[in-house]
Amino acid sequence: MLYVIHCFDKTDHLQVRMDNRPAHVDYLKSFGDKLFAAGPTLDSQENMNGSVVILDLETLSEAEAFAANDPYAKAGLFEKVSIQLWKKVLP
Repeated sequence: MLYVIHCFDKTDHLQVRMDNRPAHVDYLKSFGDKLFAAGPTLDSQENMNGSVVILDLETLSEAEAFAANDPYAKAGLFEKVSIQLWKKVLP
């Protein structure tokens, strides 16, 4: 099942994001073919202000574990994290 993990950064935490970005990218890569898509969300000035990750996992608890163990989460970057099932329709 595909899960969308949408993370919203705390205000004025861009430096926390930048400091932890290499570890975050490595963490994403460690999921191999379970990683469907990933990338940052941007504000109107195109500064990163959150993340969207789509993973092919078996259970919600796996998605929750992914979110909890993300280096960004461990660094206290996120104000809010949303996890939802997602169905790819197009293309």
